[in-house]
Amino acid sequence: MATHSLPIRHTSPRTDELHPRIYSAVVGLTIWLVLSVWLLFSRGSYEGLTLAVITLFFTVLVGIPILLWLTWRHNAAPHEQSDGSPPFDEWSSKTFETWTGDLSGRHALIQILLPIAAVAIGMTVFGLVFMLAVPTLS
Repeated sequence: MATHSLPIRHTSPRTDELHPRIYSAVVGLTIWLVLSVWLLFSRGSYEGLTLAVITLFFTVLVGIPILLWLTWRHNAAPHEQSDGSPPFDEWSSKTFETWTGDLSGRHALIQILLPIAAVAIGMTVFGLVFMLAVPTLS
């Protein structure tokens, strides 16, 4: 009678929390997007209204998560408030748990930052093209 060994499953470290640097990157990319819109599209007859609406939209976009974090921090137990986040390299090598399945930390980072980075870079390119194509706009 032959015996077959079962494969050994190594459990890799798991997390469902984002590293604080990811939040900082999202805020930084959002600020880049707003600044590129302000600097490159601030021309025309409705300039003030356009810039006000864009600023309000992105203030709400960044402000809601910050307010939620501040509310959590104010109401959390003292032992939960400690900043015990691991170094970024360690976090990115862990498995990141999502509702739809597990991802590596690096893949989660890419999926989170790619949309806002693409919009910020794309809006900057569109703004530069707009400035070159339409040098004077009343």
